[in-house]
Amino acid sequence: MAAAGGPGARRSPFALGTAARRSLDKTLQGLEKLQRLVEQPGLGLRNSPPCLPQLLPQTRQHLLLIRGQPGASLSCLWEAGYFPVYINNLQRKVKQATKLFKGEPEGIFQEGSASRRKLTKLSLIFSHMLGELRALIPSGQDQGHQYRPSQLPAEAFWRGTWGARSLVPWSEFQEGLQRVHPVVPGPMAAALRATMDLTCSDHVSIFEFDIFTRLFQPWPTLLKNWTHLAVTHPGYVAFLTYDEVRARLQTYSNKPGSYVFRLSCTRLGQWAIGYVSRDGSILQTIPQDRPLFLALIEGHKEGFYLYPDGKNMNPDLTELTEPTPQNRIEVSLDQAQLYSQMGSTFQLCKICAENDKDVRIQPCGHLLCGDCLNAWQQTQAPTCPFCRREILGREEIRIDPVGGRGAGAAPDEDGDDLEDVESVLQELAALRKAGHPAFPPCPDPELPGPPVPPRLDLLQPRDPDPTPQHLPLPPLGHPSQNPSDWIRHRPLPPRPRPRRPPAPPLSQGPEESS
Repeated sequence: MAAAGGPGARRSPFALGTAARRSLDKTLQGLEKLQRLVEQPGLGLRNSPPCLPQLLPQTRQHLLLIRGQPGASLSCLWEAGYFPVYINNLQRKVKQATKLFKGEPEGIFQEGSASRRKLTKLSLIFSHMLGELRALIPSGQDQGHQYRPSQLPAEAFWRGTWGARSLVPWSEFQEGLQRVHPVVPGPMAAALRATMDLTCSDHVSIFEFDIFTRLFQPWPTLLKNWTHLAVTHPGYVAFLTYDEVRARLQTYSNKPGSYVFRLSCTRLGQWAIGYVSRDGSILQTIPQDRPLFLALIEGHKEGFYLYPDGKNMNPDLTELTEPTPQNRIEVSLDQAQLYSQMGSTFQLCKICAENDKDVRIQPCGHLLCGDCLNAWQQTQAPTCPFCRREILGREEIRIDPVGGRGAGAAPDEDGDDLEDVESVLQELAALRKAGHPAFPPCPDPELPGPPVPPRLDLLQPRDPDPTPQHLPLPPLGHPSQNPSDWIRHRPLPPRPRPRRPPAPPLSQGPEESS
């Protein structure tokens, strides 16, 4: 069916629309039949993600939305290539699930049986398929050609290799990936395919590629991170649910620090880490906006993640933190001179004016220090403080001064984000004044809480007659009398304050509330 409706088959729009509706009707009937089977009282499926009694009607509702589109739109959707492959795969998964109720009718009703385990795995696949369908065909309209992966290098690679296509066969994808991230043929290639092909369709969609690159970021060390975390790490468990992780860790309840990690099925593109706390309870958490290896390293230092799957040997992941050439940003001479004229440096964080920038927000690419980003995310929505675009990830970076050996050019920061600093500072100051929990009050009631450090070059006028004890650099347009003296006497920025990684958030409820 996929071949008949694929982009290579030249058929009339009416024929394509008829084929699409016929396939949709067949799929909807199969989903309705499977829905009746999973709702049997004796089956006793738990109401925790992924929950088949909820996933199946949601999938059916979205397919009905697509079927209701005009004939021309449905024909274009079918001809684009992604949707017929999706429908064909969904029909196969529905048949596999339905067959479990026919082959061993007693086994499917027994918790822990082989048939029940297969049904749970299919539930995860149905969850992934629904997430992909909603992302690529929202509101019943094909938007796969406009889908943007959150990692900018990943988006550039996909669009530069396959253009507007949203789905490619695995063999074609592997050949394209080989040009930027070589893959060793054999078991390693098979393992990569099993990790990336979340819907088990023998294809890779741009949505699945986006999920993979978010899970194993950053892009320069993508496959290295995947190897250390998903291939060799004993704590990685694939295709396990929230309840199954809890049951698995229950055997290590007398060994605090035992942990496993898996793909979150409710927040695709993020990890879920389950661990045994110090009091023996089983907790699960989702690390926010950071690579998994950083969360595991910080959790190890805090005593949370010590024994992967109960084993005494915890892999050392510190080599993944070493900056690659792509993670080093080199400041150009023009940028250094521009910031010097403003009395600052490129590497100094614009918000606090104390720490150096060491974090790049994804996908917008704005730079700031980790302390300011953490404070901002505790008080505001998960958006960039400069452009208000949604934060989908963060990347540790190192800025080299002029003459450094960095491989990446520094972004042009004399635009909107410089103008937005004042509004960011005002919002943080207002939250501090209102007593937001992220800004605890000063312990000494006679001493006021320290204000958010202002950007003097933006918020205050320059002193036209500076004293020798405090000699700022001349502002833009200042008549150059002796520029070398201005630069030579400029005070250096203060050293960054020591940081301590925060403890991971705790959660005992279902994954959606973590």
